[in-house]
Amino acid sequence: MAKDWKDRLGVVYSTDPDYQYYHNSEEESETLPPEKQFLKVTIDRKQRKGKTVTLVTGFIGKEDDLKALGKKLKVQCGAGGSVKEGIIIIQGEWMEKLKNMLKEEGYRVK
Repeated sequence: MAKDWKDRLGVVYSTDPDYQYYHNSEEESETLPPEKQFLKVTIDRKQRKGKTVTLVTGFIGKEDDLKALGKKLKVQCGAGGSVKEGIIIIQGEWMEKLKNMLKEEGYRVK
């Protein structure tokens, strides 16, 4: 039995036989070229048990492109990290190195 009831988004029952369930399908915005991107690089220690991480925010584009950029930055720094909710998280304090790498790629960085 298919569990299409999970896709109904709050509609329990409809007497209309032609009723169509609408889904919240957010379309990803097209990735802007690096020259038009304005990224912000910051250091964060809050809510991380004292560990330092470097955050890259402000990326506009598809999730796959963001993940690819995050992977490239992690490899260049030789550090771990992740990409969550549009933010690239790199373990450690890499602010200056990330700024230089992003500028070389053509991004505008603050």
